[in-house]
Amino acid sequence: MRECDFLIIGAGIAGTSCAHFLPDDAKAIVLEAENRPGYHTTGRSVAMYTEAYGPRTVRALAKSGYGFLTNPPEGFADVPLSEQSAFLFVAREDQLTSLKTGLAAVQELSPKIAMISPKEAIERVPILRRDYLAGAFLDPYAMKLNVDAIHQGYIKGLKNKGGDIVCDAAVTALERKSGKWQVTTKQGIFSAPVVVNAAGAWVDEIADLASTRRVGIVPKRRTVISFPPPGIELDNDWPFVIDCEEEFFFKVEAGTILGSPSNQDPVPPQDVQPEELDIALAIDRLQRATTMTVPRLNRSWAGLRSFVADEVPVVGFTDDVEGFFWCAGQGGYGIETSIGMGRTCAALLQGQDLPEDVKALDVRAEDLSPQRFSS
Repeated sequence: MRECDFLIIGAGIAGTSCAHFLPDDAKAIVLEAENRPGYHTTGRSVAMYTEAYGPRTVRALAKSGYGFLTNPPEGFADVPLSEQSAFLFVAREDQLTSLKTGLAAVQELSPKIAMISPKEAIERVPILRRDYLAGAFLDPYAMKLNVDAIHQGYIKGLKNKGGDIVCDAAVTALERKSGKWQVTTKQGIFSAPVVVNAAGAWVDEIADLASTRRVGIVPKRRTVISFPPPGIELDNDWPFVIDCEEEFFFKVEAGTILGSPSNQDPVPPQDVQPEELDIALAIDRLQRATTMTVPRLNRSWAGLRSFVADEVPVVGFTDDVEGFFWCAGQGGYGIETSIGMGRTCAALLQGQDLPEDVKALDVRAEDLSPQRFSS
């Protein structure tokens, strides 16, 4: 039996960021069901940083990580974690109310994000159709994120503190004995006073094994396609473009377009694959909003984005069993919120209050607590 202080289930961005921000003298072991960390969601993310996306609590957690992403600690990574890239929200005529309502909510935390004219939007992204676009707002401070560098930085930090990641270690049983959890896996039995449930789409299944309440996680499939649009000279400086009601998004990457219908199809937790209908929907929506055509695809893939009902992450100890901690429900915001989430998890795991900079953005522990689902 291997023992540690914190046993973290899941080696995606949630579990590894939590482990990274634990104190140096806390020994953590991360258990991963697959043969490598980040297989299901983290490794399939089209990651961006913007303070204009998601519920307020999500945007605040993202904002708290801006300094880390732009100026990481020495030795965290050998390459930059981020690259400046604007984020453009667009709307048809029938979506203008949604666009303006969304912007008003965003400006409470990020007042420099502002409306621009359709003419300015098309100047920035010339392939947008003039007869489609009726309104837009721009986050000029958004960034592309290097998912692998961020994830590997967390893993390196964990290992530098004497922690470990054990792969091919699917959990088959959890039992509380003499003040510690005994966790049975394909790689043997592990023991710790505290278990952190960072199993992504599988967090409710882990909760069942621990005989604690579920939080109602819903994994949702999102499909992404990659294609080279013929006859169009792509510019890496174009913003990431997203429909204000999340009907599509696209961005330029390595001489191709990455695009999506922004689908959120509820599915059981699984190794999710793209559906032909979603691919067709992506092509149709992109061709209606832009002058691009999609004669062929380079590839397509799908990832899971797992949400609870209010789409706000779940962080904290449950109150119905001892030593069981939730780190779940990051949805599609896991990479950009991972600094705020990881630091918050580490603080709460030690019985501390939230980090001061997170509290200053009016994030409260009760906003994140699993107890909000107990009634």
